[in-house]
Amino acid sequence: MSATRPNGILTAIAAVMKLLKAIKAPLMTEAVVKRSVMIAGHRTSVSLEQPFWDALREIADMRDMSVASLIAEVDTARGDSNLSSAIRVFALEHFRRAASPVSGE
Repeated sequence: MSATRPNGILTAIAAVMKLLKAIKAPLMTEAVVKRSVMIAGHRTSVSLEQPFWDALREIADMRDMSVASLIAEVDTARGDSNLSSAIRVFALEHFRRAASPVSGE
């Protein structure tokens, strides 16, 4: 295990907690931010709370890609679900996996 791994886990846990707070807040304190993105050559609007936009930026940066490209990947994989919901689930699953201990360690 690398020396930086515990810090990475703490960062992932903090991100998951931030996302869970946004999802579970009885009274949403985060305003929904609507942004226009290009997906498959078409402009579409995506409405997400700021913590989810922040999470998408972080994931996209880790993958060395744009947020729009990341959203396009989520769009391709989402099936019939709502795009904003699919993005929220994608971000939550990403940080949950990051926070989970790797088997065998």
